[in-house]
Amino acid sequence: MKKLSFALVGAAALALAACGGKGDDSLGDNVNDNYEAAADNLEAAADNAATPAEAATLENQADALEAEGDRKEEAIDEADVNAANGAGAAAAVNAM
Repeated sequence: MKKLSFALVGAAALALAACGGKGDDSLGDNVNDNYEAAADNLEAAADNAATPAEAATLENQADALEAEGDRKEEAIDEADVNAANGAGAAAAVNAM
């Protein structure tokens, strides 16, 4: 049973390391940067829009992308913190 517990904790630690654990926010930052880049492209398209209505629509879409990028970044960062807390708790339980 101890070997199984040790293997599970090891697998969890490996999975955590693979997803950028230990409070590293680079994964969330990268996702947000990608959404920001897409929003920038929409804003550039809005600058070249044929009509004011089309420009407004593109600006709204850009705003929505920026907001979604912020939400996804926050969710990734929160999942990272929660995963780090869970790995520590599992290690403490297995140490008993």
